Amino acid sequence: MPTITEAKVLIMATHGFEQSELEVPRNRLEEAGAAVTIAAPEGGQIRGWEKREWCRSVPVDIVLHDVDPSDYDALVLPGGQMNPDTLRGNDEALGLIRAFLRSGKPVAAICHAPWLLVEVDAVRGRDVTSWPTVRKDLENAGATWIDQPVVVDGSIITSRSPHDLEAFSAAIIDAIELGQPKILSPVAERRVTPVE
Repeated sequence: MPTITEAKVLIMATHGFEQSELEVPRNRLEEAGAAVTIAAPEGGQIRGWEKREWCRSVPVDIVLHDVDPSDYDALVLPGGQMNPDTLRGNDEALGLIRAFLRSGKPVAAICHAPWLLVEVDAVRGRDVTSWPTVRKDLENAGATWIDQPVVVDGSIITSRSPHDLEAFSAAIIDAIELGQPKILSPVAERRVTPVE
């Protein structure tokens, strides 16, 4: 894996992303020296959501159909209810997630974004966390849900909420630099193979 100053990270989102769940990881990654690219289904700008209302927009750097996963070292999936719910109906978005998972590169999903991992059948037999209301969806998809700030199982990093963003961001940086984050779930310590 590259050092963080050589890393290229893709953040995939659309309208309705949780504002802090895109901005904080982006900022922490850039502060650490990584190049961050924002991808969305359409060009222009995507607008965030915060505290029950629309918030700031961020510019889209690349549209999904132009993304080559081999150009990036990790994928970050912000939450919010609307953002992942929209993306899980987008075949290009799901195809990109599958490509990152097949490569064994880190895929980090926070809050409601683990819905996307359910959609690509990536959580079966794995330890994960999420926003509490997503727990049953993950368990029904075959995952073991753990209530802790960050859960890492193989190349999959999951986190619960905006309160956990510093730990989430640190786990992404560790995963890029070390090839495996420092924080591991008990199951992941025994199994660190890529998702098929």
